[in-house]
Amino acid sequence: MGFSLKLSKRFRAFRLVRLDRAVRSKAGGAAVEFAIVGPVLLLLMTGIFTYGGYFLTAHTVQQLANDAARASIAGLDDEERLALAREAMEAGISGQRFMRGEVSQVALSHEGTTISVSVTYDASDDVYWTFESLIPAPPPVISRRSTIRLGGY
Repeated sequence: MGFSLKLSKRFRAFRLVRLDRAVRSKAGGAAVEFAIVGPVLLLLMTGIFTYGGYFLTAHTVQQLANDAARASIAGLDDEERLALAREAMEAGISGQRFMRGEVSQVALSHEGTTISVSVTYDASDDVYWTFESLIPAPPPVISRRSTIRLGGY
């Protein structure tokens, strides 16, 4: 013994039309919401991409300056130390595929028992600065310095 509920055709038709209107109004509402939120989301994602790339590039330039300072220890005089620092910098930057800019300056200063290597990198050609017309991007010229002691402790 079972129970079945029979509805009239008129009731079903009324119910389907009402459901159809509700679905259409929700779809239109989602489009309007996306039209409002979409550009903000796009700018937010662009900012994350640009500043993430800046932090990656700045960290890499610092690491390259550290490597150049370590390589400069092997030199006997300041000219040889600067040449070794430049070689290390060029070798390090050639392995970085995301860095398309150029090293504009590598400078060495020797004060007492410490050597400092300063590196300036121009990242204007890197892909991360593509959107600088849309958002306030960081400056593309990145300067970092690394100091290392000569003679151990």
